[in-house]
Amino acid sequence: MPMDSHTMTVDHMQEAGHPALKPYFDDLAQQRDASTFGMWVFLLTEIMFFGGMFCAYLIFRNLYHDAFVAASNTLDVVLGTINTAVLICSSLTMAMAVWSAHMGRRLMIVVFLIATVLLGLVFLSIKGVEYKEKWDSHHVPGLNFSTDAFTHPEKSQGEGELGHPALPSDVAQHTVIYFGLYFCLTGMHALHMIIGIGILCFLIRFAWDGHYTADHYTMIENFGLYWHFVDIIWIFLFPLLYLISRHR
Repeated sequence: MPMDSHTMTVDHMQEAGHPALKPYFDDLAQQRDASTFGMWVFLLTEIMFFGGMFCAYLIFRNLYHDAFVAASNTLDVVLGTINTAVLICSSLTMAMAVWSAHMGRRLMIVVFLIATVLLGLVFLSIKGVEYKEKWDSHHVPGLNFSTDAFTHPEKSQGEGELGHPALPSDVAQHTVIYFGLYFCLTGMHALHMIIGIGILCFLIRFAWDGHYTADHYTMIENFGLYWHFVDIIWIFLFPLLYLISRHR
């Protein structure tokens, strides 16, 4: 049944005095809609940003297929799989934080946000281990880069287990394109994770102070969209970089 005009007027007056309501909005619903719309616009710009790098990867992979297959086989699928599971779990904890905010459960908001931070740190730590391995293997584009693991795989410790044959030098030099895209894509993703963890720390502080209630948790909800987006980007990166080229 529709609410009578007196009840609607009282509710509107109560919202008008809400400490979280900005002066340029009529009510919390309008403020929430504007904030959510702004977040979706931001995510669209992020889609275009990562989409350009994804397109570059697919184009160069088609041009230098053999080099990309050989370079892809140097990645650690086990660590990549673990990181994928970690991010999926972090999406769950983030969703539970949004649900806790919707239910007005302050302590549960803090617990699930902290769990999301910890899982994010686990992801970055594992990615750091992978980066170190790439540095030790001289697969970082620049002064540290070497194609010896591809032109003479029998001389590279552990490379023989990957099963790829020796590449001609002109083909092996194209592996630098793969690793350049690998570090650009995973590095930008990791940067988004670091920024997200920083924002999470502020959200935890605000949640602990009781800033988020059952009728005002838009910031947590919108950040949840950002965190899920970052996780989805990894869901695309994992098969592109780790899986689709793992064949002899």
